[in-house]
Amino acid sequence: MTPDLTAQLLLAAYAVIAAGIVVWQAIRFSSGWRAWIVLTPCRVYGRCAFRWRANRRCPLPITGPAIILANHRSPVDPILIGIELARDRTIGYMMAREYYETPVLHWMCAAVHSIPVERDGSDMASARAALRRVQAGELLGVFPEGRINRGTDLLPGNPGIAWLALRSKVPVYPVFIHNAPQGRTLLESFFRFTKVRVTYGDPIDVSVFLSQPLSSEAIHDASQLMMQRLADLAGVGTARDEAPPA
Repeated sequence: MTPDLTAQLLLAAYAVIAAGIVVWQAIRFSSGWRAWIVLTPCRVYGRCAFRWRANRRCPLPITGPAIILANHRSPVDPILIGIELARDRTIGYMMAREYYETPVLHWMCAAVHSIPVERDGSDMASARAALRRVQAGELLGVFPEGRINRGTDLLPGNPGIAWLALRSKVPVYPVFIHNAPQGRTLLESFFRFTKVRVTYGDPIDVSVFLSQPLSSEAIHDASQLMMQRLADLAGVGTARDEAPPA
């Protein structure tokens, strides 16, 4: 056997082994092989392109349900929140329906169990779907500001997120994304290579509201608390909603 043929056979063997490892990892991934295909390049890209760092090891649970509450400054935000967690499981996000139904994005979003929602905040079908997801033990990511915020202080939170937290009674983790890339278009944001820092907070204690009837007042107050805890992670302000009618 010539040296060239030996080298070619070794390269072929390495390629087969590498392919086998990739297939094995994709098959055993808890959220399915499609989710693994989406998340693996996103994890590598997010960490390298944006020099991603966090204040501590990701506290999001490896098993069991939780809601991840995050500020929203960029279309890249969903990639940045769960970079460490993406080795083990996926976060399904509530996202604008017009993006979810875009042909290429639809396959990716469906693969990671995202939920399409109307921007006006009145889509109860999506809220119920989100409730079923967390009750089934999944992770749900939400951006309570409802749109990309280009200012400093947080926008008012959507009270539907508080309703979801109180109904599901699962832990709510605040996550603040600093210096997320912003562009004039969705695609441009992915090529503005900023230095991103993520601050993970401890679960928000909403137990005081769980002993109360699920009223509009309780939902409003819980929403205010959740947004304040999110703002506290970065030392920014948060807009205050008017109290609901009595």
